[in-house]
Amino acid sequence: MTVLDGAPQEAHRTTDVRSERMAGVNSAQRVLDTLVALVDTTGFGALGVHVLVGDEAASHRWAPDLRREVHSVAKGIGVLAVGMAADDGLLDVDVPVAASLPDVRFGAGTDEVTLRHLLTMTSGIDMPWSPTELSDWPDLAREFLGRPSRGRVFQYANASSYTAMRVLATRVGDVGAFVADRLFAPLGIDGVTWRRCPLGFVAGGEGIALTTEELARVGRLVRDRGAVDGRQLVDGGWCDAMHTDWVVRPDAEPPYDRYAMAGWGGPGPLWRLHGAYGQMLLFHGETVVTVTADDHAGADAFAAAVAVALER
Repeated sequence: MTVLDGAPQEAHRTTDVRSERMAGVNSAQRVLDTLVALVDTTGFGALGVHVLVGDEAASHRWAPDLRREVHSVAKGIGVLAVGMAADDGLLDVDVPVAASLPDVRFGAGTDEVTLRHLLTMTSGIDMPWSPTELSDWPDLAREFLGRPSRGRVFQYANASSYTAMRVLATRVGDVGAFVADRLFAPLGIDGVTWRRCPLGFVAGGEGIALTTEELARVGRLVRDRGAVDGRQLVDGGWCDAMHTDWVVRPDAEPPYDRYAMAGWGGPGPLWRLHGAYGQMLLFHGETVVTVTADDHAGADAFAAAVAVALER
């Protein structure tokens, strides 16, 4: 996690409101006021909250808006990158990844795994998370694909996202450079690096640091189905794929009982991209709530409170 120079959070409380329509009541500000009150009441460790309603935006910070690791929100960025490559005709998410990695020794059933399976966590390959997993094995993708598959069952693993980015790299070259050029540059986000494994490949499921405001730009792009400033960066279907065709987990409790391409269903009518320690993009119709935080335990309760607030 990024250290905020030891600065007391209260010293940096600031609120910023923007309305592109500049008329009427600012709906974004109303939502923001509710969420700020929730943070102050519950003690949730928010660092910044950004609310977008239509073209209206409002934000509040409890700490300087520094770049922080977004953790699993990076999985959504990986989906957008795969979508861009698919739009270019460079890959097909429903073709087994064995076609792109012919020199890999596959485990039983793993040669049938596709990019879609990797992105929806339905490869059926068991790979428990480790904080050092990028360096635990000589080649994480080979280790992952060398294990047996249990079929099309949900099995959440950062190694799945990492392997998906390895497949993407066979088509676009350096994935970090591809994302910087095709996604971040059009969003006005410069100088972002993606953490890499010892072999030089991007981490895939984590390893990107963004400010709250930069993360909100990604959220707006997803809400607007891949369009920014009149330019279509990625086909809208890839944004839709983050919250449709749910993989239902009957043994799991909400809001972890539905997963799509990087997106979780819930809480309530929301869907979300959700990273550790409370990094979240929460979507509800034309509203996007962007949260950066340092409060892993409190994130689910805050997301649920956002859902209630947006339903009022």
